[in-house]
Amino acid sequence: GWLADRLSPRWLISFSLLATGALGLCYASLPGFLALQGIFAAFGLTTGLTFWAALVKRVRLLAHDDEQGRFFGALDGGRGIIEALLATIAIALFSWSIEHAGLDEASAFSRVITLYAASCIALGLALGFVKDPPPPSTAARTADTAATPAAQGTLADLRTLLRIRELWLVIAIVFCGYHFFWATYSFSGYLEHTGVGISATMAGVITTIKLWMRPVGGIGGGWLGDRLGSTRVLIAALLLAAAGMATLIAAPGLGSMALLVALVIAIGLVTYAIRALYWAVLAHCDIPARVTGLAIGLISVIGYSPDVFLPLISGALASRYPGLPGYQIYFCYVLAVGLAGVVAARALHRIVQQRCLEQPRSPAS
Repeated sequence: GWLADRLSPRWLISFSLLATGALGLCYASLPGFLALQGIFAAFGLTTGLTFWAALVKRVRLLAHDDEQGRFFGALDGGRGIIEALLATIAIALFSWSIEHAGLDEASAFSRVITLYAASCIALGLALGFVKDPPPPSTAARTADTAATPAAQGTLADLRTLLRIRELWLVIAIVFCGYHFFWATYSFSGYLEHTGVGISATMAGVITTIKLWMRPVGGIGGGWLGDRLGSTRVLIAALLLAAAGMATLIAAPGLGSMALLVALVIAIGLVTYAIRALYWAVLAHCDIPARVTGLAIGLISVIGYSPDVFLPLISGALASRYPGLPGYQIYFCYVLAVGLAGVVAARALHRIVQQRCLEQPRSPAS
């Protein structure tokens, strides 16, 4: 985040793609274990340090305040489409390389890695030639004009951000909403243990269908957020995810395969809508544009911290309570945290509504 406030987000993203692609080519040579450790450590830098905050900040500043939902929805939905398409091409390439080109699995896998690396390099080069449009004359520019001098230093910037209550609510929303997203990773195993006759293959097909809900949920959720209010739609999506999770916990006792399948797909749909919207509500935080990257970094460190501990929690529960009970206890925990996210989203919505009453000319929430 600090870096994204000091260098052009477009050039940071372009560098990240080119560097990740170059590392991918090294990975495709199938080097030894020590070299792989170095490559993956470098991946952490090129996909995190120079990429993530720059990406979110660029989208935030490109869109008007009344377009945040659709822009972030298009970002997350578009990522889902590209991910699915590349995965489909990669599987076809892997299969063709083995069955028709006569390659072994390692060589075929090397071709797949090269495909992804080449895609990154091509995108990085293309982005370098894309001219930045003029920034929108919305709250982002207004907040930047009202910002304190840049010379005050990073620690002072952090203190400024930590005093913004709306920012803490966004952190809570991302943290809680991300729990719902993480829960979807366990759906395949959960379906296999429900006792209603869902095989491992069928569970895989169902969760793959859920993945294709990403563009629908992301783009649709963002579009609705711009028209009905991002905080309002976010609250509805969190409530629907919570209701779906509660029903999913109880569903095995009902013995309905159709209900389970519908729940998995529906939860996936609203989860992707949540992912599109929790960055869109950042527009309501009155964050100076010059420290937007720092704010995104702060939100990401705390909001995405479930990456660190949720696998440990789910693994411990699966070991202590094997089979269906472990999944149900895990989903109960996710449900409780998700409901806390509803509380945070409602609090942010009330703040936004109050601000609109005090400033009638500002965009409605």
